[in-house]
Amino acid sequence: MNENDLSLLAGAAARWDLLARALPAATRESLARHLRATRSEPGSEARARAVAAAAGLLRPLLVREEGRLGAPPAASGFTLDDLAVLVLDGHRMVGPVLSAVRERLLAEPALDEAVVAARGGDPRLPALIRLPGPGGLRRLPLFQFEPEPADRVGATPRPRVLAVAVHLDVVDDPWGAADWWLSPNAWLGGVRPAALLGRADEARVDEAARCLNDPEGE
Repeated sequence: MNENDLSLLAGAAARWDLLARALPAATRESLARHLRATRSEPGSEARARAVAAAAGLLRPLLVREEGRLGAPPAASGFTLDDLAVLVLDGHRMVGPVLSAVRERLLAEPALDEAVVAARGGDPRLPALIRLPGPGGLRRLPLFQFEPEPADRVGATPRPRVLAVAVHLDVVDDPWGAADWWLSPNAWLGGVRPAALLGRADEARVDEAARCLNDPEGE
């Protein structure tokens, strides 16, 4: 695979805010098709061809717009995958810091919206965290739901999750909300809030959540 092509696409991800404004709709649709192919054929010749096609599509635009947009920023830490996330998944968890958070959170057990609905739940409840996965399909982290007998998972939200949502920006910042639940919390002695769900001391989660809005405990 051509390293120059990969570098060009990483640079496009790094400057996407400016580049997207100059991208005609038809060009964006073609770019999306090529990027989709890079995901569906990992490690194949078809993927290499899709990378070359995507780079060829953007190269003239980047050259033409360089004077107006300015010199390209350093693409260090950005990748082809980041460009695919921006174009296909429609969110901004990309770059040298946020892409690692994105991958970690999407690796957590989760249910698709269709599965939640099939089990009689409402995947659109505003208090539930919904993370855009590959292709923009929403994934609901599994910790949010009550376990059922025989270790099965249903689609009934945990009351504590719904109660704590008022302290989290679940709708506008689902990634931040998920990261809060699934990261070690200093107020809880380094325990992840999600790990307390279903335990006798799960009420401690309320105190930790309130500290988000009142960090000094006033």
